Amino acid sequence: MQYQGVSACPKCGETELGLGKHSGYAVMQPVNKMSFGSDVEYIICTHCGYIIEGYVKKPEKFKGTIY
Repeated sequence: MQYQGVSACPKCGETELGLGKHSGYAVMQPVNKMSFGSDVEYIICTHCGYIIEGYVKKPEKFKGTIY
């Protein structure tokens, strides 16, 4: 699997990666803005469990939160 330019785990070198997500009560919410927020997805090494990268699925919900 290759996702966002990542092809191997930087910790152990494994090339079989997985995609996981936080959802429900674990959503990322913008500061100082009313919003339900966004799920957070992670690229995870399926060998050692290292979280390689994390992303919010809906980044547009965070526009205007830093002044």
